[in-house]
Amino acid sequence: MKTTAKIQHKGQVTIPTSVRRQAGLTKGDFVNFAFQRGRIVITPRLVIDRSQYPNADAEYTPAQRRIIDARLDESEEDLKKGRTFGPFNTAEDMIAHMKGQLKQRAAAKKTKSSR
Repeated sequence: MKTTAKIQHKGQVTIPTSVRRQAGLTKGDFVNFAFQRGRIVITPRLVIDRSQYPNADAEYTPAQRRIIDARLDESEEDLKKGRTFGPFNTAEDMIAHMKGQLKQRAAAKKTKSSR
């Protein structure tokens, strides 16, 4: 379902209630904005109040945290460079795309192994 909103003074836009509800957004939540393939993408941003979880970082060793941070940086770079798939209109569209990718990889492996 598509909804339309008008851009107000200073670029402000009200996210329609139905969209906020579907995304699970409430007052005070943060969102990230990106421009990808000619579309503006708004993504909910999870913010953790570390004062409520004083031992949150204790779950990982410093080495594990460095690996996690490096992978997050890499995925952010992929997003910036447009190395993504979608957007998909439905979960079924996404699954069909993933199955197609698996078929392509299987075909590529067969071609390599038959050389």
